[in-house]
Amino acid sequence: VQLVESGGESVQEGASLKLSCAVSGLTTYPENCMAWFRQAEGKEREGVAGIAERDGSTFYGASVKGRFTIRHDVAKHMLYLEMNGLKFDDTAMYYCAIGYECPGLDRDNFGYWGQGTQVTVS
Repeated sequence: VQLVESGGESVQEGASLKLSCAVSGLTTYPENCMAWFRQAEGKEREGVAGIAERDGSTFYGASVKGRFTIRHDVAKHMLYLEMNGLKFDDTAMYYCAIGYECPGLDRDNFGYWGQGTQVTVS
């Protein structure tokens, strides 16, 4: 399984950005959770958003709820994170991941990770 993120860049506060994650090596998405995490410099990796493949239910971290939207295009094997109203505190490396459980967005439940894409908000 390979995950490749793209779309990160430097933007100003208030801007919008869309991250993409290309997934390969999976032909089906059974009881999985597709998610985005982020890690700011000097901080632990935190869950941003997740989508459960079984029923499409979504989960968001408290700091991004209402501003970010996660989408999974199964046919295209793409995971997206649409980010609006970006804030300085959103600056981080963003990673897409595949795991077996969404609730709580616990990174210990995710076994597949991409290399990350940098988002810088100034």
